[in-house]
Amino acid sequence: MKKKKISVAVSGLNAIDSPGPGISVIRSLRESKYFDVRIIGLSYETLEPGLYMHDLVDKAYQLPLPSAGMDVLYARLQYINSIEKLDLIIPNFDAELFNFIKLAPKLKAELKINTFLPTLDQFEARHKVNLADFGKKHKIKVPKSKTIHTIKEVLALKSEFTYPLVVKGKFYDATVAYSVDQAISAFHKITSKWGLPIIIQEFVTGQEVNVTAIGDGKGNTMGAVPMRKMYITDKGKAWSGISIDDPKLLKMTTKLISSTKWKGGMELEIVKTEKEEYYLIEINPRFPAWVYLAVGCGQNHPEALVRMALKQDVKPFQKYVAGTLFVRYSYDMIVSLKEFETISTLGEL
Repeated sequence: MKKKKISVAVSGLNAIDSPGPGISVIRSLRESKYFDVRIIGLSYETLEPGLYMHDLVDKAYQLPLPSAGMDVLYARLQYINSIEKLDLIIPNFDAELFNFIKLAPKLKAELKINTFLPTLDQFEARHKVNLADFGKKHKIKVPKSKTIHTIKEVLALKSEFTYPLVVKGKFYDATVAYSVDQAISAFHKITSKWGLPIIIQEFVTGQEVNVTAIGDGKGNTMGAVPMRKMYITDKGKAWSGISIDDPKLLKMTTKLISSTKWKGGMELEIVKTEKEEYYLIEINPRFPAWVYLAVGCGQNHPEALVRMALKQDVKPFQKYVAGTLFVRYSYDMIVSLKEFETISTLGEL
């Protein structure tokens, strides 16, 4: 079968100790059976490693920070599209998704660029600050949580929570605090990076399990692969993991996608207690950084997303190989100063 040539822009190129999903998404697309993909990397920082991975990224452009707003983003995408003639954009950062979701109809109508993203209602409903209400609505157990804005509220937590507890940023970062002093320190550290509000969450002990999944927007689960973390970094990121056979976890995933009619990729972060109770800790509205494990298990989720975005007939994945591991690693790339200067001054490489 002759592969169709397409041009796909992918963000999340920060393949660092707290990696974005971009490189895993790109590797998945490079292994597509249906597409010959030209990869356009989208970056926010000049030292995102994916910029310099020329075997994976064909051309790269810098984007304005999400705080710059939709008009500035659209103008930049308009410029990139005038050169690259993009078929699809796959954004991979939580913080940028609001702008891309809002712009999606305009991108399609005016620039002929496809996307396959959750709706704004879906995106907002699963937000950390709304997770308690989300759990009640969909009958899923979630840890007790509270949204706070001041240090005074941190000091008052002892009347509602017991330590340890989890201090979370609105987009990223989570710290387990074992005392008031640690909670205050985490509050300052996270707000300085991500701003307010801060989410306080009950600390649930158990085994950390995750699911990478994809929904078609009509209530159907097109693919799902659960994973158990085997090695976790000090930032709470999985540095290695193994695909697992867990029917209860898969049932929970398909039920959630059915009830929300989720569109696009997603990651469920779950804690499985000793009593085999499942607590939903977080829903990430895009593919996880470990999504390439799904490809290794027999389910290419990014490829399926591209096919659905291009209106192709896609059948749900029926199986995957449990007992498949991923082991993350780091290595030093040699980059010329000229390349760094080019992306820093021209905004493209």
